[in-house]
Amino acid sequence: MNNHSPLRGASLRRNVLALALSSGMCMVGAAYGQATTGSIFGQVPHASGATVVISSASGVTRQTTVDAQGRYSLGALPLGTYTVNLLRDGKVVDSRSHVSLRIGSGTDVSFGAVTGDAKELSSISVTASALPSIDVTSVDSRTVITSEQLARLPLARSAEAIALLAPGVVAGSDYFGGPTGNALVSFGGSSVTESAYYINGFNTTDPLSGFGGFALPYGSIDQQEILNGGYSAAYGRSDGGVINQVGKRGTDAWHFGAQLSWTPAAARAEQRDIDYVTGANKGKLYNRNADENSWTTVGSLYAGGPLIKDKLFVFASIEAERRQGNSTSSTDSNLSTRYRNDYPKWYAKLDWNINDSNILEVTGASTKRAYSADVYNYDYATGKTGSFNSHAVSSKVGADLYTAKFTSYINDDLTLSALYGRMDGTYYNQIIGYDPTYPRLYSSYNQNPALNGGTVITSPGTIGAVNDPAHVTQNANLRIDLSYRLGDHTLTGGIDNQSVKDLHDGNKMAGQGFAWEYNKGAPGNPIIGAPGDDPYVAAPNGYPGGSTGYYVAKYKRYGGGSVRVEQRAQYLEDAWKINDRWLLMLGIRNDQFTNYNPNGVAYLRLTKPQWAPRVGFSWDVNGDSSFKVYGNAGRYFLAMPATVAMRQAGAPLYTREYFTYTGIDAQGQPTGLTPIDTSRGLGAPISANREYGQSKDPNMVAATNLKSEYQDEFIAGFDKKLGEAWVYGAKATYRNLLTAIDDYSDSASVAAKMDRMGIDPTTYDASLISGAYLFNPGRTNILKVAKLDGSGYYAVPMTTADFGFATGIKRHYYGLDVYLEHPFDGKWFGKVDYLLSRSYGNSEGQVRTDIGQTDVSATVDWDFGSLMQYSNGELSNSRRHQIKAYGSYQLAPEWMVSGNLAIISGAPRSCLGKFGPAESNPTGYGDYYHWCGGVASRPGDAGHNPWQVTLSLSTEYRPLWADQKLAFNVMVYNVLNNRVVTQTSPFYGETGALDDTYGMAVSQSQPRYVRFGITYDF
Repeated sequence: MNNHSPLRGASLRRNVLALALSSGMCMVGAAYGQATTGSIFGQVPHASGATVVISSASGVTRQTTVDAQGRYSLGALPLGTYTVNLLRDGKVVDSRSHVSLRIGSGTDVSFGAVTGDAKELSSISVTASALPSIDVTSVDSRTVITSEQLARLPLARSAEAIALLAPGVVAGSDYFGGPTGNALVSFGGSSVTESAYYINGFNTTDPLSGFGGFALPYGSIDQQEILNGGYSAAYGRSDGGVINQVGKRGTDAWHFGAQLSWTPAAARAEQRDIDYVTGANKGKLYNRNADENSWTTVGSLYAGGPLIKDKLFVFASIEAERRQGNSTSSTDSNLSTRYRNDYPKWYAKLDWNINDSNILEVTGASTKRAYSADVYNYDYATGKTGSFNSHAVSSKVGADLYTAKFTSYINDDLTLSALYGRMDGTYYNQIIGYDPTYPRLYSSYNQNPALNGGTVITSPGTIGAVNDPAHVTQNANLRIDLSYRLGDHTLTGGIDNQSVKDLHDGNKMAGQGFAWEYNKGAPGNPIIGAPGDDPYVAAPNGYPGGSTGYYVAKYKRYGGGSVRVEQRAQYLEDAWKINDRWLLMLGIRNDQFTNYNPNGVAYLRLTKPQWAPRVGFSWDVNGDSSFKVYGNAGRYFLAMPATVAMRQAGAPLYTREYFTYTGIDAQGQPTGLTPIDTSRGLGAPISANREYGQSKDPNMVAATNLKSEYQDEFIAGFDKKLGEAWVYGAKATYRNLLTAIDDYSDSASVAAKMDRMGIDPTTYDASLISGAYLFNPGRTNILKVAKLDGSGYYAVPMTTADFGFATGIKRHYYGLDVYLEHPFDGKWFGKVDYLLSRSYGNSEGQVRTDIGQTDVSATVDWDFGSLMQYSNGELSNSRRHQIKAYGSYQLAPEWMVSGNLAIISGAPRSCLGKFGPAESNPTGYGDYYHWCGGVASRPGDAGHNPWQVTLSLSTEYRPLWADQKLAFNVMVYNVLNNRVVTQTSPFYGETGALDDTYGMAVSQSQPRYVRFGITYDF
């Protein structure tokens, strides 16, 4: 930080800086996690009644009076660069310039008396070298990355790639993707659907299933805040983490710029091929990745400046990204796909300083993904791409966002903020020239080799399911926040309401309405259950073609409709400045969630008080912002997304019809079919969840005493200056998932409990008991079962033992983080972080990574007691060791180099097979039990994937002959080309019928690539 006058030497500068640091936490402004603002506070010794005036480059001007204790505070300030002036009798006697704010943080700008008379202010200015590097006004755990850092660091251009810089954030499985195909991340052991995304204060989290969210064009990000714990009661609906982006805004100077970047295919290293690692095909090629290549081009433009000086400002940008390439399918399909993805994005923001007390901000943003592809036949023997096969399903997915935020500084102590916005989503898809004659094949590698000549025969049909092309979403968000400073207390309260409509959502099987699913098992074992069970499917060896255990299923699935979710919340928080060194944050939040089914009837009413207390403290140990000890504890509730209703409360169809077969035709279709006997008749459809397309009674969908998912979190840590240039610290985190929501499918156990209760079985229909009750594992859940006479429902209390479980939900996360940081000093900055952590329990959360299950709160977990035996172990998002380091160095005025290093230990592996030593299949789910070859196998017992080491480097050249407005840069991602397996297939099968895919790579780390760029800023 520099001021306007060079009147004092180095000795005086150090003395005055020490006085400024000694102010510590004089007051806290109204700026919290997930906010769009920051605050300025400070201390002016012996200066009661003096005036502090601040002004920003975007025309914001505010002033306040120094109180009797010599303190001042200004909160809810738009991000930007400020000048802070201290006035006496209307004259500037001291000044600080180039004061930059960070999201949700307080910036200490203090002034010290510099004359012999401590009661008088001197009319001179001093120069301080830097602001205090430790924010003693925060109690949460956050990482803030600024646009200046984004311009230097070698990163992929996404919100998630930025988030991976933060401790405790790891890449999610490749099975999962965001609404526009973006990769997802996990925070502190949580599942990838448990985090929230924000743009300029608006919640842009995927409204369908919570898979990621929508983000700004990369070049329009002013700051990105990554919160992984301890945030304010003003925000909720997340028990993982938060990605909060604030976009750029116009200033009093016009700026223009353009950027072009190119990632050529020739500069991308090859991915490794995938081979079978077990079974009869061990060592054989499964997926040839070496023939794949891709290239990316990105162009962007921006402009920003004043429409009316000091009053009205605009910033606007557009970005166009195109990713093209070809991918090769596995030997199951023998196809090559030539694809194209277009990502058009735009962002615009108007800032109107109505007067010194009122500000209006209007934001518009859009992000889209348009996908198209052509599919060709591929010959694995020759490695040649052959004739045209079909068009892939083309799609257009994206969202348009519009928000307005009004801020009124009613007086020095009272601030009102109101935000309203709407985000409209589009999920259009189109099938071009599709031939429905031949259904798609699943698990072709399980074909009987005696019938296909030892080579998998694929189908011309490549499309499994299609979505309704009219699918759209409407997401509205209203926030009102009122902050009042009362002595040493800053009281903030408000409402946070969100309404989501998911319209025309649904999918159905393509072509003839079904797909073939090949499978195999032990010849004499029933495919599902045992005689007398429902469901039950007989062993294949009693039917033609089944003597060796091979069979095929006709798989049908359908679900859809229009649903909505209403989410309401109220909160109150007190930032209590106990004294000059102690800050105590006390907050309480109350959430209400209501989910409606496709008929508009509420099937979930989680509206009883859901109190989420938050408490935190910050102790400025030395009173000079050089050593902070902090901690917090809080409860965080998670809402159910919209699409849960499609499966749980709609009229879904999810069946299989089982056959043996004696032949396979040239299109991979089974021939010589013989239906297999089931508990519902010879060849009758079987649904393990009793989903036969019937509408579900909304009273028989969820437990009547259902509780929302919530997690308790405890954090304690410290930050300390090391000399004048370094900061180090440590933090311990513990997270405990206390309640979760999942579905339960063992309706027979509900009927058994009713028998034990003495209820006459002739008074209800056991076949109508839901096979997908939403419930809380580990709690006593009261389920409703309809009476046949129409007089109401039986209330059936189901305990953990009644469900057949040995224990309830468990997910514990432990983390110990240490770091060392060198803040930017005009030449270089750097940070290194080490995290020792573990995530342990029997449930990952809303989704399940090891098997790639995307059904939110409707996973395989908890469906049946047998599926949860030996399920307690190290969870999929656990990474025991994480080392992250990043920074940049100004080699010379024209040259900048930067680097980003991540060393991450591998994820735990699982082995899943048939149930018990006898390797049976009591539920019909197949290889989803925690047994491996007849031996119990907990998550993580199968070992861990390899460590992943990713070093990325970049360099930038800004020639002086172009006044450093022109820049050339080169980034090399994964310089060492470290390519390792990041996830493997967990499906073991059973002894004598080992699944050939067990242990095979499902995903691998990204190989090396080079990105070239050129930018011009005027």
